[in-house]
Amino acid sequence: MGNEKRTRARKARERRVDKKGIAASSRRRDERGEDGKSQEIEGTISAVLAGTMFKVKVASGHEVLAHISGKMRKRWIRLVVGDRVRMEMSPYDIDKARITYRLG
Repeated sequence: MGNEKRTRARKARERRVDKKGIAASSRRRDERGEDGKSQEIEGTISAVLAGTMFKVKVASGHEVLAHISGKMRKRWIRLVVGDRVRMEMSPYDIDKARITYRLG
């Protein structure tokens, strides 16, 4: 009996959530986006391609190849021609982007 109680207590300790660790990781994630590695831009979908790829026209007239982010794919968010979207774009490759949000 005594050994079983210790095992249950150890498992309960392992299941506890480390709130400070979670806050630190989310803070790191926020800082990563702010340090200039990715830029957020808005555009309009001009063509739907195979494999959740899209041609998106940016306000400057430039067309980029964009794919859906994992969270949008997980939530089954549908995108059609004419939808306005928010994208993340790397400063190293301005021809590709990741769609992060559907504006409408």
